[in-house]
Amino acid sequence: MNRVRCLVLNAALGPLDYRVPDGMDIGPGSVVECPLGPRTVIGIVWEAERLPGTDVPVEKLRNLRGVLPVPPLSAPLRRLIEWAADYYVASLASVARMALSSGGALKGPATMTEYRLTGGLPERMTPQRHAAIEALEGEQANIRELSGIAGVSEGVLRGLVNQGVLEPVEVDCDRPYDAARPDFAEIALNAEQREASDIFAAAVRKAEFAPFLLDGVTGSGKTETYFEPIAEALRMGWQVLVLLPEIALTENFLHRFEERFGAAPVLWHSSLKSTERRRAYRAVSEGTGQVVVGARSALFLPFAKLGLIVVDEAHETSFKQEDGVRYNARDVAVMRGHFEKVPVVLASATPALESLQMAESGIYRKIDLPSRFGGAELPAIDTIDLTQEKPPHGMWLAQRLVDGIEDRLERGEQSLLFLNRRGYAPLTLCRNCGFRYQCPNCSAWLVEHRFTRRLACHHCGHEAPAPQACTECGEPDCLVACGPGVERIADEVAERLPQARVFVATSDTLNSPGRAAEFIAAVEACEVDVIVGTQLVTKGFHFPDLTLVGVVDADLGLEGGDLRAGERTYQQVAQVAGRAGRGSKPGEVLIQTRHPEAPVIAALAAGDRDAFYSAETEMRREAGAPPFGRWAAITVSSEDDAEAREAANRLGAFRPQVEDCLILGPAPAPMALLRGRYRYRFLINARRSVQLQDEIRRWLAQVDHPPGVRVAVDIDPYSFV
Repeated sequence: MNRVRCLVLNAALGPLDYRVPDGMDIGPGSVVECPLGPRTVIGIVWEAERLPGTDVPVEKLRNLRGVLPVPPLSAPLRRLIEWAADYYVASLASVARMALSSGGALKGPATMTEYRLTGGLPERMTPQRHAAIEALEGEQANIRELSGIAGVSEGVLRGLVNQGVLEPVEVDCDRPYDAARPDFAEIALNAEQREASDIFAAAVRKAEFAPFLLDGVTGSGKTETYFEPIAEALRMGWQVLVLLPEIALTENFLHRFEERFGAAPVLWHSSLKSTERRRAYRAVSEGTGQVVVGARSALFLPFAKLGLIVVDEAHETSFKQEDGVRYNARDVAVMRGHFEKVPVVLASATPALESLQMAESGIYRKIDLPSRFGGAELPAIDTIDLTQEKPPHGMWLAQRLVDGIEDRLERGEQSLLFLNRRGYAPLTLCRNCGFRYQCPNCSAWLVEHRFTRRLACHHCGHEAPAPQACTECGEPDCLVACGPGVERIADEVAERLPQARVFVATSDTLNSPGRAAEFIAAVEACEVDVIVGTQLVTKGFHFPDLTLVGVVDADLGLEGGDLRAGERTYQQVAQVAGRAGRGSKPGEVLIQTRHPEAPVIAALAAGDRDAFYSAETEMRREAGAPPFGRWAAITVSSEDDAEAREAANRLGAFRPQVEDCLILGPAPAPMALLRGRYRYRFLINARRSVQLQDEIRRWLAQVDHPPGVRVAVDIDPYSFV
C-alpha cells in the first residue's frame, strides 16, 4: 500500500490522500500524523472505497509523517462513527474526534513524578506544614494534586520537598488497573433475578448482538442482576462498558462494584484529570481495562475486545448530548452493540416509550423484574391538592407533608423532598420598580443562590453578586425572591422543623464523585434527617431508613413546550418515589399538585404505569410523534439578531416540499438568546417512511451562510428551548 485515504480531524476538510513512506506499516484505523500546509494534523486511515475523495496521482501526494503509538481503531468502531455521522447529520470528523478523546494517550508510554511522605520532619515546623503532613499520610500524587488534598499552597509542599519530607517517585502513567475478579463475592439473587441474569449471561457466551430491555421496579435489584453477565464477560476475557447518566451516581456504583468484584472499574467522565483520562484510554485500547464505567462519551472509546454493554437508567434524558454532535447515548449504545456483535442491556424502572415500543415490536427482548428485592414493598402514594390544602402564606410545603416529616423525625427515619429547581428562587425582582434580573447572554432570568450569594444563569453559567440595592432604581432592600428553589425549601424545613438536619443535594453541592461519596456516607450514618434535592436524587441511591418522599411541585415538569413533558414528569416522580421504603420499613410518597386530575398525576397516584404508557402511546401515535414519527430541529444562530433572522429566512425559502413531512418555522426559539447568540428554529415532523436525514442534507447544501452564522441539526430532539 503506497497511498492511503485519511480522515483528518477538521470538519471543514474532506478526506485527504497521502503517500505511505517505505517501511511504514499502517492499515485501516491507524492513527497517523498528516502534513497540512506547514502544520501537522492528526488523521485516521480509512477505507478509500467508503470515503469519497479526489484521486490525485501518487507522485503528487505528500508523505505521512508518522504513525502514533496507539492501536488502530477497529472496523466496528469505524462503522459506528460512520453511522452516527449519517444519522445525526454531523461531519465524520466531529464524530471521529470523540474516539480520539485523549490527546495525551496518543503520544505513547510515559512516566511522571509523584511525591509521598518519607517519614522525616522539617527543620522548622509551621501550622501549614503540620496540617499538610497529617493530611498526606498514605497519599501519593503530583504536587498540584497533593496541594488540593492537603489544602495548602504548592509552595508549602515544595518547601517540604526541599527539606526531604516529601520524596519524588517516578511512576508509569499507564500503570495497570487492579484486576476485577468475577468470582470474588457471591450475591444472593431471588428467582426472578437469577432467571434474568442467566438469560444475559447466555447472550454473552453466544457473542452475538442481542438488545435487552431490563424493566424492573425501583428496588428490584437490577444492578445485581446485570453484575452476573459482567462476571461472565470477565471469565471469557472480554471488556464491558457500563453507562451511567450522572457522575454523582458513580461513587455509589463503585462501592457496589468493588464489593462484588474486589476492584474498582475504569472510570471515564468529564471530571477526570488529563493523566487519568490518558491512563484509562490506553488501558481500554490495549484491552487491559476490563470494565469501564462512564458517562455517554465512553461509548466512543476504542475497546480492544468488547463483550457487553449496559446502559443503566436508560430512560434518562442526560444521555442525550445537547451540543456538538447531538447524539443519544442510549440509541448509539444499541448500534455499537450491533456493530460489535455483543449483547446490550438497557436497564430502567421507567423505560422510555421508544424502548417499550421496540420491545413491543420484538426488536428488543423485554425482561421484567416486577417486585422489590428482599420482600420490600413499593411505597403507598397519595396526592395533596394544593388548591384545597394550601401551605401557610409565604410557605411551599402543605401541613400534611410537614407532619409526615415530623413523624419520621420522631421515629428516627429519613425524608426526601424533591423539587427540580436549583438555587433559592427562579426569579428576583424589585418591588419598587418591578425590574427583573435577566441574564445578559440568554433569554432567561437569573436564579438566586443564597449559599454562594450570587445570581446565576443555569444556561450559560453567567454569575453576578447578589446586589444590596436595585441596579435599576437604586432602592435598597427592595429585592424580592419569587418562587421556590431547593435552597428555599431547605430554609422552610429548617424554620418549621428546627431540630431537623437538612442536606441540599443538587449538581451544585454534589459536583464531584468525592462530594457524592461524603453525602452517601452521611445519609447512611443517619447524620441527615431531610434531603432536599433535584433530579439528581431521583435515581441510583439506596437508603434503607428513607421512608417518606415529598414531591414539592409535581406540575413543574408539565409546564412549557416539551413534547415529552408527560413522560418525563412520570419518570422523574416515579423514580424519586422509588427512593422510599427500600428497606424493611414501609414507605410513603406525598405528591403536591394543583392538578390531581391530570392523567400523569392520576396514574402516579394509582400506581398504574401501564395505563399512563398506553394513553401516552396513543397520543404520540395520533400526533405522529416518536416512536411513530420523526422529529428534527434546525437552529440558525448568530451574535447579530438581524443576521440570524435573515439567514433563517433565506434557508426557509429553500425548504423541501416532501410528502408526509411538515416543516414549521423559522420562528424565534423559545430561548431566543442563548450564550450571546440569537436563535431561530425550524421544527420538522415526518413519517418514518421519509428519508429525513437525506432531505435535511440536501436542503442545507443549497444555502451558503456568512461566517458568523451557525446551523445546528438535532435529530430526535429532547430539548425544545
